[in-house]
Amino acid sequence: MIGENIQKIRKEKGLSLSKCAEQANISKSYLSNIERNLNQNPSILIIKKIAGVLGVDIHKLIGNRDNENMHILADEWLDFVNELRESGVEKEQLKEFKTVIEFARWKNGKLNE
Repeated sequence: MIGENIQKIRKEKGLSLSKCAEQANISKSYLSNIERNLNQNPSILIIKKIAGVLGVDIHKLIGNRDNENMHILADEWLDFVNELRESGVEKEQLKEFKTVIEFARWKNGKLNE
């Protein structure tokens, strides 16, 4: 999985295997072995070097799904907040919507019974 992620991102960035390995200060054969999953457990130091060259967070390379899910969830909340703003709701007015939130909480509780 790590190898596939590295290869995909490297190709998206337009970096050759040789150039990426050179910039990460690792051998081309070692990087090739990682990408082909022959070496499935590279050290965190190597992952950090490769992530640095690719300009990504190490979680993107190791495929941390929790981190990906948090970004999706955060994006959904940002969309919701932007919709509130666009409809004219100010931050100070959110307290006025407490009844609606409590109703939604009650309704969700009823649905889960």
